[in-house]
Amino acid sequence: MRIAGKPRQAPDRGAALAQYRRRAAVYDLELALFEPIRRRAIALLALRHGEVVLDVGCGTGLSFEPLEQGIGAGGRIVGIEQSPEMIERARERVRRLRWKNVKLLCAPVEEAAIAGRADAALFHFTHDILQQPAAVANVLRHLKPGARVVASGLKWAEPWRWPTNLLVLPAALRSVSSLEGLDRPWAALAAAMPDLDVQSALMGAVFIARGTLSVPP
Repeated sequence: MRIAGKPRQAPDRGAALAQYRRRAAVYDLELALFEPIRRRAIALLALRHGEVVLDVGCGTGLSFEPLEQGIGAGGRIVGIEQSPEMIERARERVRRLRWKNVKLLCAPVEEAAIAGRADAALFHFTHDILQQPAAVANVLRHLKPGARVVASGLKWAEPWRWPTNLLVLPAALRSVSSLEGLDRPWAALAAAMPDLDVQSALMGAVFIARGTLSVPP
């Protein structure tokens, strides 16, 4: 649904920070409808006990519990989130549930100082991040060969599904700072992982993409 000839609008960090400052208190409730998508995405990571997983754009930490179930106490979660308000809620979740194996990085993903290499990475409803090549590259640099990557989020449905797109538009305006790339939000990942498999859900409004990193970029 991009207008031909119109310059691309890159994600706006300031706008994103303002969005999530406003949404932090109600974010968990707003995402409740998409919890089945989160669970499906995390299941596709096929996590094993003892593994390290990057939760990219971790928000308030809603993915931590199912990730913990996959990696066990011997594994490790690295959550990356640029919004101070959102990551504070993630910290509170970690404190409340007494998880000792979660490390949180409050930074834009492209600047995050990720230590070592992980076995898997999750991008759940992180459209702005997926549209920034430097952010995607920083994550992929810190994955092991054979690491599994799963991304999920909003996308434009086929044009004939205009009622679906009428629902996608307000949801996107509330959660992303640029509508660019909503036709193929996974494009940057596909460039690095030719085997990327993309599926649609919720009448084409949501995508779930899974791939394996064969060679570190």
